[in-house]
Amino acid sequence: MTMSKSMQHIDHKRTVIKLGGSMLSGLSDVFFSKFVQLQKEGHELVIVHGGGPFINSALIEKGIKSHIDEGIRVTCEKSMEIVKSVLIGKVNTSLVHQLNDKGIKAIGLNGFDGNLLPCTVLNEERFGFVGKITKVNEEVLVSLLEAGLVPVVSCIGSTQCGTALNINADTVASEIALALRANSLILVTDTPGIQVGNEMQQNASPASIEQWIVEGEIYGGMIPKVNAALACLHAGIPQVHIADQHLNGTVIGFEEALI
Repeated sequence: MTMSKSMQHIDHKRTVIKLGGSMLSGLSDVFFSKFVQLQKEGHELVIVHGGGPFINSALIEKGIKSHIDEGIRVTCEKSMEIVKSVLIGKVNTSLVHQLNDKGIKAIGLNGFDGNLLPCTVLNEERFGFVGKITKVNEEVLVSLLEAGLVPVVSCIGSTQCGTALNINADTVASEIALALRANSLILVTDTPGIQVGNEMQQNASPASIEQWIVEGEIYGGMIPKVNAALACLHAGIPQVHIADQHLNGTVIGFEEALI
């Protein structure tokens, strides 16, 4: 019998959790409790994290200007060194420590480790040292998951010659979820999902999201979040959640998957 794509995803019961940079200054006990609960329910979990606020502070301290172009941080050579230092040396180690301190066996990774995120340069003239992932070496992640460890991935990729490149965290999370054939991707933000008419929506389809944008129910900072979720959905991830750090929020999927 030929299995559908969604059935193949669910077989492994794998979930990728993307933590936005604003979440990393202090995760709540509820987050860790929900995380452990997912593990007990049989989910193999991978964390992908950004670190925007920490990078911004470090760049300001060094007097280096930076700006975002269509959701991508334009990264010069000097700022790349700072991005790498902050994400790998500060944010990743801090997050791994928090997880381990809560009894969750975690291990920090970046794109250099096991050649996890080989990259080419996305568009040097426009974005500078920003990477385009050519392949996720999921074998590295699978071996860690099978050993009972939680991979915690910072968004640094590597070219064939060993040059570090910055990568958008949503992109890394999506690519890893696709490579692992994860059944869900959770985008953890400071907003607990989609609110329409003062009511939080438990479920949303691409069609309903498009309608809510036209009607002005979805606006401002929520628009790039739902666009990122829809991009992941159309890329082949069965369900994408926009959630707060309590892991409660809106489940986005095609209508047949939400029934």
